[in-house]
Amino acid sequence: MTSRTVSRRRLVWALATLTCLAGAAGLVAVPSAKADRSAPIVGVAGKCVDVQWSGTQNGTIVQLWDCNGTNAQNWAGIGRQGTLRAFGKCLDVDGGSHDDGARVQLWDCNGTGAQDWLLENGQLINTGSGKCLDAFGGAQTGTALQIRGCSGVVTQTWAASGSPQVAGPEAKKGVATWAFPPGGDGIRDVGATWYYDWSTSGSDVPAAAEFVPMIWGATFVTDADLATAQRSGRTLLGFNEPDLPGQANMSVEHALDLWPRLQHTGMRLGSPAVAFGADTPGGWLDRFLAGVRERGLRVDFIALHWYGSDFGDEAANHLMQYVHAVHERYRLPIWITEFGLIDFSQGAPRHPTPQQLVTFIDKATAALQATPYVERYAWFALPASGEHAAHGLYREDGTATEAGAAYRAAGRS
Repeated sequence: MTSRTVSRRRLVWALATLTCLAGAAGLVAVPSAKADRSAPIVGVAGKCVDVQWSGTQNGTIVQLWDCNGTNAQNWAGIGRQGTLRAFGKCLDVDGGSHDDGARVQLWDCNGTGAQDWLLENGQLINTGSGKCLDAFGGAQTGTALQIRGCSGVVTQTWAASGSPQVAGPEAKKGVATWAFPPGGDGIRDVGATWYYDWSTSGSDVPAAAEFVPMIWGATFVTDADLATAQRSGRTLLGFNEPDLPGQANMSVEHALDLWPRLQHTGMRLGSPAVAFGADTPGGWLDRFLAGVRERGLRVDFIALHWYGSDFGDEAANHLMQYVHAVHERYRLPIWITEFGLIDFSQGAPRHPTPQQLVTFIDKATAALQATPYVERYAWFALPASGEHAAHGLYREDGTATEAGAAYRAAGRS
C-alpha cells in the first residue's frame, strides 16, 4: 500500500545463577556441591533446541523442533557460562568457525571456545566467536541452528523451559505501519514481534520489535538502499504489488532481471507480494517463480496480500482457502504481509462493522497461528486514522480500536 520494522522481543532469563570455579586452564567447572541444571532451551515460536534424531555421533545437527520432553531437548549447564551438554556431548560450533551461518552441532567436549556459551539478556553467545545462537530463517520445525552476529532478533532469543516470558506462537504476529503518533507504543501494546513500513529502514517508526526491510520497487534497487536494508534486518521483502499500475508496476521480466541484486544481499528473501491471483496458473507470481527456477535464482518464502469483500462468517475461511491454494502450488513458507476486510470493488472502499472485524480477526488469527507453513502475518494497518480509521488498530491518541483489542489478543491463548 504505502512504504515503511518488527523486530523481535528480548526475553529475560529467569534462571538461577550457579556458582562456578575457574580452573588453571581457564575452563569453568561446577562445584560438586551444586547440581548441574538440565532443562529444555526454548526459542522462537515456543520451539526447543533439539538434537536431530537423538543422535550421539560427532557432527549431529542441532535444530529447532517442537518441544516434546525427550532427552534430545534436555540440556545440562543452563544458567552459567560454560558448556551446554546433551547425551554427554557439547553444543559446538562446527570447526570453531567465527563465520555467520556456521552450523551448530553435537561434539565431544574438548574445552575450546567453540563450546563455551554465555547467557546474556536472553541470548546464547558463543564466546569463541562472539556470535549468537540463531534459528536463522524463521520458526519452522527442523530449522538447523547456527551462529550469527548478535542483533537481538527473535530467532536469537532463548529461555529455559518454565520461564514466564518464553517466546510463544505470537512470534508470527506483526503489523504493517507508517509513522504516526503511537508508533512504537502501538507495536508493543498489540504484541507484534515484527513490523515493516514498505521501506529499507525502520528509522521513521523505531520500535522494540524486529524490523523487516522491503525493496518496494525498481527505483529502490540501488547500492545505497540495498546496503540500508542489510543494516536494518536479516530478511528482505521483495517488490510491493508489482502487478498494479499504482504500486510497483513491474513486468515479470524486469523483476527477474533485478532479482539477483536483492539475492546478492545474502538476506532471506520473500517473493514480490502481488495484489491478487498468487495461486493463478500463468499469473504474475506464477510466471515470476517459473523464471526464478529457470534462471537458478532464489525465493525463500511467498509474501501474500489478501483483502476480503465478504464480511460474513465465512471471511476467515476465504482467507485460509487462498493461503492453502498458494502453498499447494509453490510449496514454500507463507508470510501474509497485508490482510484485512475491505471491499474495493465499487471504487470507494467499503468497510465492515467493528463487530464483523473482531469476528474475522478472532477466526483468521487462530487459523493462521495453527497453520505450520504460515510463518508470519501482518494486519493492514496499525494506524486507525484518516482513510484507515475504519480498519486500523490504534487511534492517534494511542487507544486501541475494537479491531486493535482483538488483534492484541491474537496468539496469546
